[in-house]
Amino acid sequence: MRAATSMPLGPDPARRGALAKRIRLLVAATITYNAVEAIVALAAGTTASSTALIGFGLDSVVEVSSAAAVAWQFSARDHAMRDAREKTALRIIALSFFVLAAYVTADAVRSMTGMGEANRSLPGIVLAALSMAVMPVLSAAQRRAGREIGSASVVADSKQTLLCTYLSAVLLAGLVLNAALGWSWADPIAALVIAAVAVKEGSDAWRGKGCCAPSVSAGMPAVRAEPGEACGCCD
Repeated sequence: MRAATSMPLGPDPARRGALAKRIRLLVAATITYNAVEAIVALAAGTTASSTALIGFGLDSVVEVSSAAAVAWQFSARDHAMRDAREKTALRIIALSFFVLAAYVTADAVRSMTGMGEANRSLPGIVLAALSMAVMPVLSAAQRRAGREIGSASVVADSKQTLLCTYLSAVLLAGLVLNAALGWSWADPIAALVIAAVAVKEGSDAWRGKGCCAPSVSAGMPAVRAEPGEACGCCD
């Protein structure tokens, strides 16, 4: 017979309201940055005939859809309504991951078969470096808020934002190596690794993994996940 386990208490209504407002602001910042990022990347990629830059721009479009799903969920002022929208938001985020993985894989295979050679792109290098600095900050803030409020969709979206950091690193390495050494093979190989990560994160989001119960109130014992349960936000 297992001993009874105390149930955790989530944030009080006032704290939930403050967290929801913070999440809405973070999502707005994410959408704004990614919209600008998409425009710059697509324009620079077209100019330089760079499939990596164009793929990065399309990734930004996917990220906007993911953030928009969370924005829709948290546009509801009522906590119960936000909970009711959670599953749909997770489905949209998961599909965004899968679309991203499919495109990155196709683009990587195309690059490895030597279809087209990209020119140097200084704007692309600057954009990739800037995204590597901005995206981890946004991702960490989203993840903290999502963990505290107990929202798997917010945590999943934070992983989408963090994935952009990895893609930025891949893009930066590819652009720099292409410009300096002519190593065209480095980018597609790294991109395939990113695609594999995207599939895993998409699968976790589809199954609703990625977040545990909300934070407990002071003095109350936390409930640990049972063995075998994925609880990515309680790491």
